[in-house]
Amino acid sequence: MKTDIEIAQSANMKPINEIAQKLGILDDELELYGKYKAKITDGFIKRNEYKPDGKLILVTAINPTPAGEGKTTTTVGLGQALAKIGKKSIIALREPSLGPVFGMKGGAAGGGYSQVLPMEDINLHFTGDFHAITSANNLLCAIIDNHLQQGNELGIDQRRILFTRVMDMNDRALRNIIVGLGSKVDGIPREDHFMITVASEVMAILCLSSSIADLKERLGNILVAYKNNNDPVYCRDLQAHGAMAALLKDALKPNLVQTTENTPALIHGGPFANIAHGCNSIKATKLALKLADYAVTEAGFGADLGAEKFFDIKCRMAGLRPSAVVLVATLRALKYNGGVSKENLKEENRDALKKGTDNLMAHIANLKKFGLPVVVALNRFDSDTDAEIDFIRGVCSSLDVDMALSEVFAKGGEGGVDLAQKVVAVCEKENNFKFLYDADLSITEKIETIATQIYRASGVKYDATALASLKQIESLNEKYKKFPVCMAKTQYSLSDDPLKLGLPTGYDLNVRDIKLSAGAGFIVVLTGTIMTMPGLPKLPAAYNIDVDDNGNITGLF
Repeated sequence: MKTDIEIAQSANMKPINEIAQKLGILDDELELYGKYKAKITDGFIKRNEYKPDGKLILVTAINPTPAGEGKTTTTVGLGQALAKIGKKSIIALREPSLGPVFGMKGGAAGGGYSQVLPMEDINLHFTGDFHAITSANNLLCAIIDNHLQQGNELGIDQRRILFTRVMDMNDRALRNIIVGLGSKVDGIPREDHFMITVASEVMAILCLSSSIADLKERLGNILVAYKNNNDPVYCRDLQAHGAMAALLKDALKPNLVQTTENTPALIHGGPFANIAHGCNSIKATKLALKLADYAVTEAGFGADLGAEKFFDIKCRMAGLRPSAVVLVATLRALKYNGGVSKENLKEENRDALKKGTDNLMAHIANLKKFGLPVVVALNRFDSDTDAEIDFIRGVCSSLDVDMALSEVFAKGGEGGVDLAQKVVAVCEKENNFKFLYDADLSITEKIETIATQIYRASGVKYDATALASLKQIESLNEKYKKFPVCMAKTQYSLSDDPLKLGLPTGYDLNVRDIKLSAGAGFIVVLTGTIMTMPGLPKLPAAYNIDVDDNGNITGLF
């Protein structure tokens, strides 16, 4: 079989105008970025805002292996499969980050014959949205340091500056830095930090904003620092939010592309789910619901992270009501959760599979707590045996959950027809969608609800730093107590320890710090040793990426 990039480069793409025409988008409602990608104008969005919504399908996953379990591939393949069975479908995805593209995991445009195209553009600079977010974030940082240099009229305590610089690359050397070294004209020396762009509050704000006015207000609400007298300093106090919004005005528009089978796809925004809220933009998802009868979207990493945040943060803020959930699983991930090493996952191991199935059952039970029907998509690999597949089918049947084999990687939409038919069937059923917790609960009650009901922890332990941060946040404004919480946690385990695989119980979730994202509208809870600036592995994917004399890129996956 061809590599992902070979399949992508040999696909028969249609000009993006033709894809747009099928959706009723006029030429003057598109802003073209070359022949195969475009942004959709606000004029079109407003023209269609009174259309009825289609069905919203969330694709999530069990706790993955380090290589991932094909969640994006399944999302794309399901969208294509729905079109195969005669349904009007569209896909709504996040934009990939350059960090994992050049790191260990690779790109995030799907795989095999279920990809979004042009794959190389989407995985690299695309339409410049991430550059705009990085620039807006770092503009605020530059204004903060300039304010200190120019006399510090606001009385900012330079030891309590909360807002940090970002870049869209895995670079561990920038986690902790000193800025302002040199002569007197080079700034005020102080400790600073870098996060990866996808962890920036500006990214979250872009994805949760409904308009430029909403964007500007949220940017102004960013908590930047504290003064020497302990009063808060917001972005609006530094008069930075207008210029930041100007940098982001085009990034706020959803991007239109297509799949390997010319199914339309909206790709917009890209917060990680392990360190941020893990969903594509509200604007793109709402638009997708107006454009098709079935909108397929995904939430990052496992359901304990992505799905919970999709429901409790994104759906709560946007008023979205999903119709069904697809839970992606693989035999290799189940065996990995059953204790098998990464090197031996292709070997049949019924005992490990049975043990790892606890993880699958926990995620199914968790998703049912939100009142939605679940369909398990078993993403098939060549090494999977019929006996192993039948075992998982039996487990799903015992839980009264439909299971479908997904072969969309190798067969495109045709390999997901059974999955599509089962998803359509459950979408027709009544559901009782609900949030996991009430907004009126205290911040600690929300944290403990997620920890005990989703992560299966016995309780929560708070470091002294976390308790001090919580006290400070609660003293600022009563409305912050009603914010949902965004858990920053490892994706590899239901717990906060990546080594605790399967179904860990009898542990306490460790909260080491709590941060206020006042602009985004949620509380970030940092657990375990989760890093907001990842590092590269010993053999990064970048080693295999190249471009020839004709500009053809190789090595992307």
